[in-house]
Amino acid sequence: MSEQKKPEGPGEQDGRNGEDEAVPAQREDTGEVIGTRRGMFGANNGGDTTGYGGLVRTVRLPGASSRPYGGPAGTEGYGEFDEIADELEGALDEAGLVPENVIEKTVVDRAELTFHIERGALPAVARILRDDPALRFELCTGVSGVHFPGDKGRELHAVYHLRSITHNRLVRLEVSAPDADPHLPSLVDVYPTNDWHERETYDFFGIVFDGHPALTRIMMPDDWQGFPQRKDYPLGGIPVEYKGAQIPAPDQRRSYS
Repeated sequence: MSEQKKPEGPGEQDGRNGEDEAVPAQREDTGEVIGTRRGMFGANNGGDTTGYGGLVRTVRLPGASSRPYGGPAGTEGYGEFDEIADELEGALDEAGLVPENVIEKTVVDRAELTFHIERGALPAVARILRDDPALRFELCTGVSGVHFPGDKGRELHAVYHLRSITHNRLVRLEVSAPDADPHLPSLVDVYPTNDWHERETYDFFGIVFDGHPALTRIMMPDDWQGFPQRKDYPLGGIPVEYKGAQIPAPDQRRSYS
């Protein structure tokens, strides 16, 4: 009689014995590799000061997804995401826009639907998403800046989070611009709530939103040099005195590399 196989517990299938249960799932080895990150925080303008200089991670952007897209609950086959994509492409056709020229790629990653939009078409796409009865994304909860120094020609990204109150749906728009031409059209005319969000993104990332009614810094002083949330911005800081001891700025502390 053969020995009965013991049921495998969580994490035992791959020999980890459950040690990685709290670790977020990694993306598949697909998409576009734009760089390699070393250390805890990816500092590249000095020695590692964290003691984690041995960490190496590939920076990979998710690639375009293929049909069917499914839905937010991870459903397979034709789903809610396909409905949104079909309605958007149909509305673009009706507006005289070629969907293939406007939507650079469609990404379904971690149960989120993202349309990567050609930057010149951003206002038209946002207006269609807001006004089309089958879409009706009435609310933009803000724009977030992202800086990928290794994504050559597309170093600056802006991500817009849209919500449909009518249909209870979420979607994201992502637009990119090069460091050499950091301009994107403003969406304040379409979503007035973006007024302050675009100012903050300009302040921290240097993305210039053309057409904004009053694009000014709102966090940093008006004469501040540089944009603090870009990944190539120096750690900087000033020395701190604590109980008589002098603590140097972060980029001047002890190096482990």
